[in-house]
Amino acid sequence: MANFNFNKVILGGRLTADPELKTTPSGISVTSFTVAVNRNYRSKSGEEPQADFLNVTAWRQTAEFITRYFRKASSICVVGSIQTRSWTDQNGQKRFATEIVADEAFFVDAKSESPLAVQQAAAGYQAAAQAPSYVPDGYSAAGNANSAGSYQNTNAPKFEDLSDDEELPF
Repeated sequence: MANFNFNKVILGGRLTADPELKTTPSGISVTSFTVAVNRNYRSKSGEEPQADFLNVTAWRQTAEFITRYFRKASSICVVGSIQTRSWTDQNGQKRFATEIVADEAFFVDAKSESPLAVQQAAAGYQAAAQAPSYVPDGYSAAGNANSAGSYQNTNAPKFEDLSDDEELPF
């Protein structure tokens, strides 16, 4: 019989608090946070939603990414593994902790729906409305000067329309 060991976790949920970036004495970035994950529980009265609160730790660039782009209530997808650790506390009691160590983290919300995007949009709206418009060299504004609409690259090559897929060059 083959030896089968597999420890992979994929979970999606919402952060219960803003993650804080910390640094170990050796200079390694780390963050610990809790993800609330909903699940349905089937009871005698029917299906009831319940939440599990899972502790997650992320290290190095993953920790920096999470603390930079995620806030309380952000939807997050975490890929990692389950780890347990034990220690003896001040009273001589043996303690155990089970946590998820995140190898990767992904956005779940659309950018416009994330709590960080809403917060940044509210803070930056006033300044953006009063800022002078900027059009990069080689572009012309398609609308008035204060429009945040589309821009057209006047230096871009013109492409002809192809009538069907058989004319594709690859």
